Amino acid sequence: MRGNEVSWNALPTADLVVDAVYKGGGTRVHHDPIARLLPVGNQGGFRAKRGRGADGLPCLLVLYSDLVNVDWPDRLDSESGTFTYYGDNRTPGGELHSTPLRGNRILRDIYALLHNKSRHAIPPIFVFTKGGMGKDVCFRGLAVPGAIGVPPTGDLVAVWKSTDGKRFQNYRALFTLLDTPVVRREWLEAIVRGDPRVGAPPSWLDFLDMGRYRPLVAEPTRRYRTPREQLPVDDSGVNVLSTIVEYFHAHPQCPYALEACALERAKRSLVGVVSAELTRPWRDGGRDAMGLFEIGEPPSGIRVEFALEAKCMSPSPSNSCGVRQVSRLLSRLRHRQFGIFVTTSCLGTQAYQELVEDQHPVVVIAGQDIVRTLRQTGLSTVEDISAWLKATFPGVSET
Repeated sequence: MRGNEVSWNALPTADLVVDAVYKGGGTRVHHDPIARLLPVGNQGGFRAKRGRGADGLPCLLVLYSDLVNVDWPDRLDSESGTFTYYGDNRTPGGELHSTPLRGNRILRDIYALLHNKSRHAIPPIFVFTKGGMGKDVCFRGLAVPGAIGVPPTGDLVAVWKSTDGKRFQNYRALFTLLDTPVVRREWLEAIVRGDPRVGAPPSWLDFLDMGRYRPLVAEPTRRYRTPREQLPVDDSGVNVLSTIVEYFHAHPQCPYALEACALERAKRSLVGVVSAELTRPWRDGGRDAMGLFEIGEPPSGIRVEFALEAKCMSPSPSNSCGVRQVSRLLSRLRHRQFGIFVTTSCLGTQAYQELVEDQHPVVVIAGQDIVRTLRQTGLSTVEDISAWLKATFPGVSET
């Protein structure tokens, strides 16, 4: 092992270290490092080791994601220690649970055990993502189903998708990555023998025995994002944003129509928004929309006012919103209000840094955030976005 990299030859006896990279042996399928690390297959996102598992389940599971599939946006949240993973029914033509690898059946059964408080039968789940070069993979952690504060109705959800006009369902599953920096080889061998409690990490036993989540939480070294971190990393995401910008620039009610779109995206990003309305375009006072955000649940919850500002700009690090645009919103926030700044591009480094360091109560929804919430609702291509814009924000004259 060199630094945080484990060589191909060392894989059969290696421990699993969080964020370590495990090297592939080449470019062919049989050079996959996961199959050399663990007794599972060498293809697919959902890989299971059959046999010796409780209730007929596998004795261990591997979830692999490249984190770049725009239609199925798996997401690793290091700050909360959670991992959102989409199941394996990813094309039309099949029922939700009739997938070749039986991945969705396994998800269904695992979450049923969780909800029925039969956690002892849930197998260990190991999460890997693409490692950057060739077949390399990165170990992300030991996972368990569910998360702190998430009800049974929210941890495993069957979502609808549409491809070429054909509708089908797939699972969206929420996992917690446990505070286990290293998974020892001795425990992996015990799992395969049928003794999963022998040498098991304390955080995993806490979950099995008491239902306690001990997430692997990683506080960022800085709280603001660079311009590039606020924008999509893939061309498809940039094209989606450009489509939105072009649509609203051609809209006869621009920028009023864009503000309606920004408010809709804010509602998607912040689930606590309970009411909101656009301000009059000729008397907005520097605020494009006003609304209420609820903290807690009725009747004991409280409602906080927010003001929203939206900027329709081409997505590029060189085309960022600066201090002046953000200051306009800040100067108009009243006592006990917070702000929401929405841009199809990004905030400049200085503007974002000042927001964070001066602790201004402003939520930033940048281009990457817009693309992510669109993809979560099944809108991932330019064609999808164009149809959605025309249906939701009509009024563009045909040319």
